[in-house]
Amino acid sequence: MSLNGKRIILTGAAGGIGSQLARELDRQGAMLALVDANAAALERLAEDLGQAHAVPGDLSSAGGCEAVVEKALHLLGGVDILVNLAGLMSFRAIEDENPAFLQKLMQVNLIAPMLLSRLVVPHFLAQGSGHIVNVGSIFGSINFAYFTAYSTSKAGVRGFSEALRRELADSHIDVTYIAPRAVRTPLNTDVIMKMGEATGMNMDEPEQVAARIATAIARRDKDVYLGFPEKLFVRVNAVLPRLVDMAVAAQNRITRGFAKSAAESEKSKEK
Repeated sequence: MSLNGKRIILTGAAGGIGSQLARELDRQGAMLALVDANAAALERLAEDLGQAHAVPGDLSSAGGCEAVVEKALHLLGGVDILVNLAGLMSFRAIEDENPAFLQKLMQVNLIAPMLLSRLVVPHFLAQGSGHIVNVGSIFGSINFAYFTAYSTSKAGVRGFSEALRRELADSHIDVTYIAPRAVRTPLNTDVIMKMGEATGMNMDEPEQVAARIATAIARRDKDVYLGFPEKLFVRVNAVLPRLVDMAVAAQNRITRGFAKSAAESEKSKEK
């Protein structure tokens, strides 16, 4: 399907993947409402593109989600595609998680896609077509230790996508779930990058991931898992999770040292 002239709401647009995806969608002729909490970066990105509007917004509340959709619909004159890409990261042992940030992470990563979808579905039903694209993570299927909050939120996005697809099966609304593996973006902090090097974690470039997401949108794919052997491990974990427990045990011991050091570093900054 051509994306030329399609009206797209893209959250997380100022991020590493989001900015690259915005450029790719713009190149293909889409009309974009770019959503992000980083207003300055968003404005700069929108100025570089052809048919793009900056919609600064806070997705950590129901009111913020409503305001974003209302403004986007006004600027675009409607919507054809919603891309839920915005997300927060946490690399901590569960005992070191900040309760307030934990709640915010779940709100932005999981609740916001549900609320935004709830708001655009009536418009899709009225026009007889629509497309919801939820960007999750391989971490939402394999569920890595010390990424417990992040993995849980992305597992929720995967479950939400599957349930919503089944709910909308008799409509002309498509639901796509895309699960990248680790990506070299600012979302992954220096300590995560060092941990990745120590454990041999595979990481992709944001341009590569953005191009694959754009292809999945155009093809209206249902489920897309990026990276090998990670997408193979997704299948193994679904059938033999205890085997995966044993396979990652040594890696988890290495990872714990990095996670605990990150927590200690944050505590020292707060003093």
